[in-house]
Amino acid sequence: MIVMKFGGTSVEDARAIERVAAIVKERLPQKPVVVVSAMAKVTDTLLTMARAAGAGERKTALKLCRSLQERHYNTASELMGTALFTDFHSELGTDFEGLDELLRGISAVGELTPRTTDHVAAFGEMLSSKIVAAAFVARGLKAAHVDSREVLVTDSSYMAAAPQQEETNERLHSKVKPLLDNGEVPVMGGFIGANRAGVTTTIGRGGSDFSAAIVGAGLGAERIEIWTDVDGILTTDPRICPEARRIKVISFDEAAELAYFGAKVLHPATVLPAIQKNIPVYVLNSLNPSCEGTKITTRAPQGKNIFKAIAVKKRITIVDVAAPRMLLAHGFLRAIFEAFDRHKVAVDVVSTSEVSVSLTVDSNYAIPALAADLAKLADVKYEGRKAIVCLVGESLRDKPGVAALVFGKLADKKIRMISQGASEINLTFVIEEDEVPEVIQRLHSTFFADLDPEVYA
Repeated sequence: MIVMKFGGTSVEDARAIERVAAIVKERLPQKPVVVVSAMAKVTDTLLTMARAAGAGERKTALKLCRSLQERHYNTASELMGTALFTDFHSELGTDFEGLDELLRGISAVGELTPRTTDHVAAFGEMLSSKIVAAAFVARGLKAAHVDSREVLVTDSSYMAAAPQQEETNERLHSKVKPLLDNGEVPVMGGFIGANRAGVTTTIGRGGSDFSAAIVGAGLGAERIEIWTDVDGILTTDPRICPEARRIKVISFDEAAELAYFGAKVLHPATVLPAIQKNIPVYVLNSLNPSCEGTKITTRAPQGKNIFKAIAVKKRITIVDVAAPRMLLAHGFLRAIFEAFDRHKVAVDVVSTSEVSVSLTVDSNYAIPALAADLAKLADVKYEGRKAIVCLVGESLRDKPGVAALVFGKLADKKIRMISQGASEINLTFVIEEDEVPEVIQRLHSTFFADLDPEVYA
């Protein structure tokens, strides 16, 4: 069997869902399990209405809810026709009544908690998976909707819940495998699950990819397919560099590194369950299903090019912590990282000297409070509008002169931080955000002018 995950743009409207049905139909002999995201932009709208309700703006929240209801009704009606939609209409109506009541309750209380945020956010995948399953049936596919909350078991860390693989595997085998054995196509929503008490949870933004990998690992899939709106993983962001080319095959480690440092095709955690089970992951394009996409596997051919790809992560802030009075003081670094932990701020790149530490973090609202906390330990400065550039390739430690080649091309640029050696597969540095287009274009033209046909399309 295989797992096929379709992202938001792949199920954004009736026409897109029709394409998905055609793609799945071709895969029927391989016994697919289909995992879908919410329709494009729906999760953003749900979170906006939840915040509005929490702020007491009930009319705004309910207006957004009605517009979302109309969009889902129109899509379902277009896919099913009048007769079939009549039966389905009441089921969707019940779901939206539940969302309406939830928003009214949040507004009445005037407080939005992580638990209620998850409850609201889950509606996107719940609705899209029901519509996709019904559309499959209308097109002659033997499909069955599976409520992911009855299968994906998580802890109670709302908005970023951790899946409990062993219990999830048991439920996959009891609820999903019998459908496959009966020749049916299970259709589930990604991103959502429930804790042991049955309370709805989500596994974080981008978690539909992770859901697909968990399902694939639990059922022993031959492969996991991530269907998006691009032809696969590219050498860099094509919006910055139109010359970007498709990578045919890449290692799990390289793909995870690229995803973490800004390549948005894939959620970083996606690869973890697949690595454990050695299941290949394919990134494919639902708008161009004939394209072979990118294969992600445990070991990939190294190829003739030094680097496999370049990723960029924008909206970065550098935090400088300098404390001469703490020279050689025991526990200084621990105290710094404990402050980051208290404020739940993740660190990307770290550079240290004897008396100072520089760190990069995603620019967010927590930084002023974090800086105030760190000021109790040392002198603190922070600067935003930075970007991380990450060049990824196999065995970079063993290749002499790599850094000289990279920074020789950027001799006129201000490099704020450099990291190499922590990982053997990346060279990372920090620049001003407005320098990104020129830096990426220069590096791409240098390192990807002559491509190895075994690795690149």
